[in-house]
Amino acid sequence: MLNSGRSRGGSGEWEKPFWQQRGWMISAGFLLVLVFMGAVALVGGGNSQTQVDDDSSPAPSPSPTTTQAGGGAADARPAGCRTDDSEQDKPTEAPKDFRWKVDGTTLVPVSKTAGPLKYDGPVWYCYAHTPMGAVLAVHSITDHLGYAGWREVVERQVVPGKGRDALIANRTQEKDRSPSGKADASGYSGFSVLAYNKDWATVMFLIRGPSAGVYGTASVNVRWQDGDWKLDPEPDGTIYSGMAQVSGTTGFVTWEA
Repeated sequence: MLNSGRSRGGSGEWEKPFWQQRGWMISAGFLLVLVFMGAVALVGGGNSQTQVDDDSSPAPSPSPTTTQAGGGAADARPAGCRTDDSEQDKPTEAPKDFRWKVDGTTLVPVSKTAGPLKYDGPVWYCYAHTPMGAVLAVHSITDHLGYAGWREVVERQVVPGKGRDALIANRTQEKDRSPSGKADASGYSGFSVLAYNKDWATVMFLIRGPSAGVYGTASVNVRWQDGDWKLDPEPDGTIYSGMAQVSGTTGFVTWEA
């Protein structure tokens, strides 16, 4: 069954020691260190076949739409950003056009219909105003926070406020991850949309652990602002909550069949 997690805030006894430490790095591999309390992180690729998006073909051009924000006002999307936002139900499967795209030493799920549709250095943006768009934004934005260029990501893809300021203060004290090495998709296994409306969403990662059949979970909040999904940290800069170990994929949508 789906592991329970909070849709907003709070810190349980399990994750509290980690949120009070400076030594955090945002990536699937680092989440495993937290979730499995120092266990060996993932090495090598999975046995499943993966498809890597090299951006060799252009994204499709859906009919221009003007989405509506939660308050009903017209939503100003980034220049040239148009998506099909008709699917508002929580996803029960990965997008049919889902691919893996290299980000440093990680393969991140992307879709040419749900996003990101635009790439500007470390900033991958233009997500569908849908639950699936929120899922893809969570994966991409959090992963980019570990590498050089994270400041631009924070400035453009994190909701302004005390939480963003605290996130910057914490991240400044950490080294950037090395982008060299073999990229693999063995980290991100699946997801669950815990809560969603057109203003905000809570997405739970499912991350494959170092032992067969063991997984970790962590939840992330995003908010729809300035026509795209942005991370919405807690006032202390916390990005992740609901961290726990689970023994299977029940209750999650998996990226690979």
